[in-house]
Amino acid sequence: MASNVEMKDKSRATDRGLIGFFKGLKAEFKRFTWPTKEDVKKSTIAVLVFCAIFVAITGLMDKGFASLFNWVFLNK
Repeated sequence: MASNVEMKDKSRATDRGLIGFFKGLKAEFKRFTWPTKEDVKKSTIAVLVFCAIFVAITGLMDKGFASLFNWVFLNK
């Protein structure tokens, strides 16, 4: 029984090198499920809308803080 364990360890040791890496990489590529074209479009639109909203909010906050700074420190 101990010899069985030793043989399994030796086979795993050879799979740990560069060849083993590429074997594992090939196995993982077979497991990929790519999104449909429609899903990619929907996700892209969602990201662009979020970015536009984020830019608008950040710009308004920047403008507001700049005005507040000018009113507090530069108002004589």
